[in-house]
Amino acid sequence: MTLFQRFLNYFKIFSDRKLLAFMGSGLIVSVAYMDPGNWGTDIAGGANFNYDLLWVVWLASGMAMLFQYLSGKLGIAGYSLPELVKEKLKKKWLVLSYWLLAEFAILATDLAEFLGIVVALNLLFGIPLLFGTYIAVADVLLILLLTQKRFRTLEQSFIIFVSIIGLGYVYELFITKPDIQSVLIHSVKPILTSESALIAVGIIGATVMPHALFVHSWLIKNKIINANFGSKFKTLKYHLIDNVVSLTIAGFINAAIIIMSAAAFYKAGINVATLDQAYTTLIPLFGKFAAIVFALALLSAGVSSSVTGTLAGQSVMDGLTGFRISIWVRRLITRFINVIPVTIAIILGIEPLRILVLSQVALSLLIPLPLIPLIIYTSDKTIMKELVNKKITNVFAVIFAVVILGFNAYLLYQVIFQGVGI
Repeated sequence: MTLFQRFLNYFKIFSDRKLLAFMGSGLIVSVAYMDPGNWGTDIAGGANFNYDLLWVVWLASGMAMLFQYLSGKLGIAGYSLPELVKEKLKKKWLVLSYWLLAEFAILATDLAEFLGIVVALNLLFGIPLLFGTYIAVADVLLILLLTQKRFRTLEQSFIIFVSIIGLGYVYELFITKPDIQSVLIHSVKPILTSESALIAVGIIGATVMPHALFVHSWLIKNKIINANFGSKFKTLKYHLIDNVVSLTIAGFINAAIIIMSAAAFYKAGINVATLDQAYTTLIPLFGKFAAIVFALALLSAGVSSSVTGTLAGQSVMDGLTGFRISIWVRRLITRFINVIPVTIAIILGIEPLRILVLSQVALSLLIPLPLIPLIIYTSDKTIMKELVNKKITNVFAVIFAVVILGFNAYLLYQVIFQGVGI
């Protein structure tokens, strides 16, 4: 079969009703790649380093696309990543240790989402940050509303969330008028300095996220249990399309954030250090409406990604401990745990944008936790059978993993031996 014939076959599959029925999991996962953590790192990157780190966004998006594909493929093979880890580790103390680290990654993720909602409420309605931390806990009610009938309703609701974020940034790009030539150059020209290393690692941590790798296999596994999407290879095609479409959208939104920040803030010589400063700076530059669009998109990003984070926590707990609790209890526990550090940070006057960036660096350092088992398991024919990775897939997976670990090692070197503060 020629390359052109393969292209035609994939084009024809878009008219398949089963594809439309399958799509949705990728969209739920995709909001993890445009959550408030991405906003923190991308705004800081664009405001401080112009378009220089745009190449990191595209690199991270490409790596995320491959690893999310592998995670979903594991689900098609009939497994979730957490339950396989439990099966392979066997010893209780190893499983417990792994679970605690995974829960820490979920908490770091939720911290970014939580802060995004709190800051958005402050920007839109003037609600003090301290009071906003307690109002944001109520997002559990939205999760209950979206999941009480059909999981498909939850998947469809993400079309609205992603549309708000995407259209918001289409508007922001339209009014900020970025330098297209610089965008194209810095999309392919790698530039990394000791000063930008922290933000670069943060961008990767905000893009290739541990909780997204955990939850995708769980979502796909549960989706195909009581549904007939055809053979495993046909289902794999559906997953590939869902994954590529959803994460391409996420990648463009991610890039749009850093492009807007560079065009609006760096160009004006304004060193934006806070999310509320980004909001207030947009008003004199581009008008009140631009700032409101910014805050609405931030709120949508925070709420939607918090739903994904909750599902990820559920998948980790189900797979590693076998201990099942209702999704709203899980949400309340996670939220109340994060209320403590957020409240302390607000009282001490620590800037939320700084917390967002640091949370994403922590996530980047925890990426190996799901990433290494994912590569090993999807390369194991006894687990994957006919869906086992091809050699070229394994090569790219290992290369990307080395790149991620290399970024982390570079950051640690800068912090420990060069004295670069985080």
